[in-house]
Amino acid sequence: MNRWYILLCCWLWLMQTGVWADTLRSDSLTGQDLRENGVVFTEHNRVKLLTSGKEKFMDLFRAIEQAQRYVYLEYFNFRNDSIGNELFRLLEKKSREGVKVRVIYDDFGNLSNDRPLRKRHLRHLKSEQVEVEVFDPIVFPYLNHALHRDHRKIVVIDDRIVYTGGMNVADYYIHGKPEFGQWRDMHIRLEGDAVPVYRNIFCSMWERCTGQKIDVTEYFALDTTLFRSPFEPVEAVRDTFSGFEVGVANREPHTSPAVIRRSYIDAIDNARHNIQIINPYFTLVPSVKRALYRALERGVKVEIMLSTKCDVPVTPDVAAFNARKLMKRGADIYYYEDGFHHSKVMMVDSLFCTVGSANLNSRSLRFDYEVNAFIMDVRTTNQLQTIFEEDKKHSTLLTPENWKKRRSFGRRFMGWFYHLLIPLI
Repeated sequence: MNRWYILLCCWLWLMQTGVWADTLRSDSLTGQDLRENGVVFTEHNRVKLLTSGKEKFMDLFRAIEQAQRYVYLEYFNFRNDSIGNELFRLLEKKSREGVKVRVIYDDFGNLSNDRPLRKRHLRHLKSEQVEVEVFDPIVFPYLNHALHRDHRKIVVIDDRIVYTGGMNVADYYIHGKPEFGQWRDMHIRLEGDAVPVYRNIFCSMWERCTGQKIDVTEYFALDTTLFRSPFEPVEAVRDTFSGFEVGVANREPHTSPAVIRRSYIDAIDNARHNIQIINPYFTLVPSVKRALYRALERGVKVEIMLSTKCDVPVTPDVAAFNARKLMKRGADIYYYEDGFHHSKVMMVDSLFCTVGSANLNSRSLRFDYEVNAFIMDVRTTNQLQTIFEEDKKHSTLLTPENWKKRRSFGRRFMGWFYHLLIPLI
């Protein structure tokens, strides 16, 4: 009798405080909608935010160093610089130790890089038994290759660990660029049941590039029951995987073309209290823009952080056009001034968040191969919200008074004109 009384009291307390109620709302509304979109959910996961290039590459290199069976890497590009060379030296070392190393990069991403990988680099890597494949090599006629590029950023190690997010491989994630200052971005280290989902994404792309399936014995029957992090003793990890759900939204142009776009829309439409977004290329497809308008009409607090500086010339004008429209409807728009904020994150109702490779533009949501993690965890979401609040200190709030000071008439006209070409930018 005492046991049932205690359980009843706990239930009443949870409902009164709203903790359980909010959790149920998040699962019953958003979680189910995301599943219907094709997002693959798994339980028993753990996430660590990697909030700088230095943190990401230190963490990644330590994990690769401890790899025993395989390392799979899929990136939009690898820059031929100090961090890229250090990574490939480490991969060569692991290959000599008997670890299977497979690498995919996008040819357009490589050629658009100011320090691309050259054929001599590929010959050297292959001589060290590092298998490198290029996604959709660009050959004449070049326009045939313009649309569906591989924009993902994934590393999978021994079916234990995944690294994913917005960062490619380049030293400016650590040192910045002279024209921008620091280059801000976000990545995550993911352990748990979601790891094989990312491994399958890589294996599918490998088959698409080579026409060959990876032999399942390469990764099958690995001991992943403990999900041990390479940075913590077993005793510290054993009881940490009571876990939370992570949904993997994998966009493939011909099989799941709308999964990320619809998931963003459903998350925004189901928001009850607040939405916070950081995204570098805020050109917005119309359906996402309308979802943000609906949220503002419902009284949801919408905060969006854009970068004053950008590496794509047209983007700031279109982003400013959208920002003004949203500001007039009640959104708080913050312009980050301390460098280039390249992060691609969204937090909803302090309950869940998404981190991934997808920008809020047509390229990511209508054309490219992308992957985002939807993390149904209050703690991770709160960490991102704390970062958002700190970044506000280095940002300027957009107001009707400073709008014209920030954008000349010519730039405002260009924003209006180019927003008509949204499908192309």
